[in-house]
Amino acid sequence: MKRSELFFSFIQVPVDFIMLILAAITAFSIRNFPQIKELKPILYTFSFNDYLKIVLIVAPFFILIYALAGLYDIRVTKKFWQHILKIFAATSVGLLIIIVAIFLKREWFSSRFIILAAWGLAVFFVIFARLLLNQFQKWLLRKYGIGVHRVLLIGHNGKMDLINRLIKNNKNLGYKVVDRIETAHLKVISAIKQEKGIDEIILCEPGITDDDQEKLIDYCAINNINYKFIPTTLQTPRFEMSVLNGEPLIEIKHTPLDGWGKILKRIFDIIFSLFGIIITAPIMGLVAILIKLESQGPIIYKNERVGSNGIKFFVYKFRYMKWEYCVTHDNKNIKKAIELEKELIAKQSVRQGPLYKIKNDPRKTKVGRVIERFSIDELPQFFNVLFGSMSLVGPRPHQERVGQRRHKDQDDCHSVQKSGHFHSDQLFGMRIFRLGRSETRSLMNETGGSSRLLNPTTEHLSG
Repeated sequence: MKRSELFFSFIQVPVDFIMLILAAITAFSIRNFPQIKELKPILYTFSFNDYLKIVLIVAPFFILIYALAGLYDIRVTKKFWQHILKIFAATSVGLLIIIVAIFLKREWFSSRFIILAAWGLAVFFVIFARLLLNQFQKWLLRKYGIGVHRVLLIGHNGKMDLINRLIKNNKNLGYKVVDRIETAHLKVISAIKQEKGIDEIILCEPGITDDDQEKLIDYCAINNINYKFIPTTLQTPRFEMSVLNGEPLIEIKHTPLDGWGKILKRIFDIIFSLFGIIITAPIMGLVAILIKLESQGPIIYKNERVGSNGIKFFVYKFRYMKWEYCVTHDNKNIKKAIELEKELIAKQSVRQGPLYKIKNDPRKTKVGRVIERFSIDELPQFFNVLFGSMSLVGPRPHQERVGQRRHKDQDDCHSVQKSGHFHSDQLFGMRIFRLGRSETRSLMNETGGSSRLLNPTTEHLSG
C-alpha cells in the first residue's frame, strides 16, 4: 500500500468518528423541531449531556464495526461504490445491535425516532465525508501523481490489450503502465524496475511456464511488488480477489503487514521499544561503563546494514571488539581490520558461504565476549526500533556485501519486511540454513506466508 493510501486510511478513523457524533447531535436537534413534535410528540425527556455521554460510548463501537467490515483499507484503486455499500451494511449492523440492547434494557434510551434518524444521518454523513476525501485523493492522483500504482504488464493478447487501454484512458483507476513485455525474464524486469519503478505486475501470458511464474513470484516477494495474473491455475494460502473491467484478478499477498497491519506494527514497535529501553537502562548503563574502562574507542558501534527495499541504515550495538579491529569507516585502521577479518574467516570460520562465524575470535574484549554471548550487545537496537529504522520482530539486516551474494540465490524474502531486533533464531531457539524452493514454500505455508523464518541469522557482526 502506498504511503498516501496509509495516510488516508489512518485519517479516515477520526473523520468517521466526527461524522458519527455529528449525525447523533443532528438527530437530537431535529427531534426538537416544532414540525417534528406535531407529527410525533415527545414521550420521553432526555438531557443533552446524558445523551452525549451515550453517543461517545457508542461511536467507538461503530468504528470497530467499520474496521471489521474492511472500511479502512482506502486504496486509490478501489471503486467508491464498494465503500458506500459497506458503510450502509456496517451502520445497519450497528443499528440492529443497539435496537437489541435497548429492547433488553429499555431504561438506557427510549427514543426510537432519534435512533432511526441518527442511523440515516450517520450513513449520509459518513458517505459524504468519505466522498470528499475520495475526491481529494483522486485530485492528488491526477494532479501530482501521488498514490499512483506503477504497473508492468506481461503478455500480448486481447485481454491485456483491453486492460492496457483501460488503464491509459482512465487515470482515476490509480494505475500507470510503465511498460509492457512478452517475457517473464527477471533480468528484463529488474532493468525496468531500476529505470521506471514497479509497484504491481499483471501477468496474462499462457506461454510462460510454471517454473518462470514461480521465479517471478519469488522476485515480487523479495522486491515488495504486488503480483496479479489473469486467469490463474496457481493456488496460494493468502490471496485477494478483485475485478478490473470484468476481468478476474488474483493478488498474491506476500505479507499480512500491509495497510493497517503496518500502522499497528509501528505503534507496537514504539510502545515496546520504549518499554525495553526503560527496563534495560540499568544494564545498558553498566555495560557502557565496563566497555569504556576496558578499552579505548566508542561505546556504541555503528554498522551499516541493508534493510527493507534495499534501504541502508546504521545498526547500533555495544562494541565488543577492540576498536582497532572494528570494520567501520570511523576506524583509521580499517584496511588492516578488513584484512585480518578475511584471514580469520579463511582460517577459523565455522560456516561456509556468505554468512560466517569466527570461532575463538581474538579481536573480542573480555567484556565483549560476555555481552556478545548473551546478546546484551544488541540492547541499543531498541533505539533503532524507536527511530523506525528497524522493527521489534523481523528478518536480520545484513551487510551489503553479504546481501548481494545472498540475493543471487533468490531464496531470501528479506526485503518484504523491515529488519527486526528479534530474529527467528532468537524467538524459536533454532538456526535455519539455506532452503530450497520447495522447502521454502512448505515453511511459508506452515507459518501463514510469513518470511521471518526464512532468513539465516548467523552472520557475524564485526563490532
